[in-house]
Amino acid sequence: MGKLDGQIALVTGAARGLGRAYALHLAQLGADVVVNDIDLDAAEEYDEELTAETVMEEIENLGRRSLGIQADVARRNEAFEMTDEIVDTFGQIDILVNNAGGALGKPKSTMASDSEEEYYQYLMDINLSSTIFCCQAVSPPMKKSGYGRIVNISSQAGLWSGGTGGGMPYKVAKAGVVQYTRILAAELGPYGINVNCTAPGWILSSRAIAGGRGRTESRQSLEAQIPLRRLGMPEDCAKVVEFLVTDLSDYVTGQCIPVCGGFVGF
Repeated sequence: MGKLDGQIALVTGAARGLGRAYALHLAQLGADVVVNDIDLDAAEEYDEELTAETVMEEIENLGRRSLGIQADVARRNEAFEMTDEIVDTFGQIDILVNNAGGALGKPKSTMASDSEEEYYQYLMDINLSSTIFCCQAVSPPMKKSGYGRIVNISSQAGLWSGGTGGGMPYKVAKAGVVQYTRILAAELGPYGINVNCTAPGWILSSRAIAGGRGRTESRQSLEAQIPLRRLGMPEDCAKVVEFLVTDLSDYVTGQCIPVCGGFVGF
């Protein structure tokens, strides 16, 4: 018996990286998992090696049911249509992990004083708006069942300034995820729905590795700033998600848990 047997989980941005790690971990715990991504073949972009043709097949190989839904959750109608398809297919939705987003794109500037409107709006859409839309979409079926576990994914970037003024659009969007989590938790708590978020730090995801984070010089520089003296792995984050979607956290809601080896506390 798994901790999540009989439950239906949705993980956004799950075709690769951290989202894939969350999806596989939830399946290992017994959940049937819906894999959402704007591109269900996204692992190919960063040469992330799968154990099957797709993440959905990886989940099925673990003995769980899976469904892949290619949708842009930064569009409210697509988030709601996706949720309707999940409920029509499985009859319920118990867990939402809002992982879609990231510090994507190559803007001219990310400084607080002159970041361009188009880029700022893009990052707000893919990080904050997508989180809000998916939470709004799953709230009605979760309210109806009187149960739900929502985990929003913020970032260490949303908890500290960095001291330079750079990275503003991403940092503000991820800070918004933390505050939205608190507000939604207050609303949904009486319905038996827990809403929390995590704030991953310097994690060795496939995208981060492709960007150079795994190089010796980069690792040594970052590890010297982390009290635990190592970069995080996707599974480090998945274990915290496990805590937040199982009965281990029954009396925890409205919280943000940094998963950063102590980086944001020092």
